[in-house]
Amino acid sequence: MKNLSIAAFAVLTMSGMSVAFAAASADDTAFATKAAQAGIAEVAAGDLARTKATNEDVKGFADKMVRDHSAANAELHDAAAKSSVVLPTEVSIQQKAAAERLSTFSGAEFDHAYVEQMVKDHTEAVELFRTEVAGGKDANLKAFAQKTLPTIEMHLEMAKKLDRDNK
Repeated sequence: MKNLSIAAFAVLTMSGMSVAFAAASADDTAFATKAAQAGIAEVAAGDLARTKATNEDVKGFADKMVRDHSAANAELHDAAAKSSVVLPTEVSIQQKAAAERLSTFSGAEFDHAYVEQMVKDHTEAVELFRTEVAGGKDANLKAFAQKTLPTIEMHLEMAKKLDRDNK
């Protein structure tokens, strides 16, 4: 009986551990990875725009991108940690290439290229976050996506307006 109790305890303990340490699904992990890379890219592009942009509205937008995405990056880090998801610390190869391309511009050309990149990036981010909100399985990451999506949608509308105003 004593051996049975020890075995039952071991099974219960192991079951509890597997629940406590359950990782997010592959889709949730992919969302977190892409969201982290996008956030890093937005802060870097915003920092670049703070120094290279000539249009004051573009500089103001860049400031907002750095503030908002820095805060979202911290919130994503917390949500991912709760879900045992390890986030990347660097952008994707495509994002790196886009940043390098952006850095080659100056003046009004930079402003235009930056705003176009922000429309593209935020269009992709809105789709990414909507997908997580609709089908995410991990409660922490889904809650992060739900909370952050309205801000990203607002950023997209701001970027589109800047694009229209600066053509």
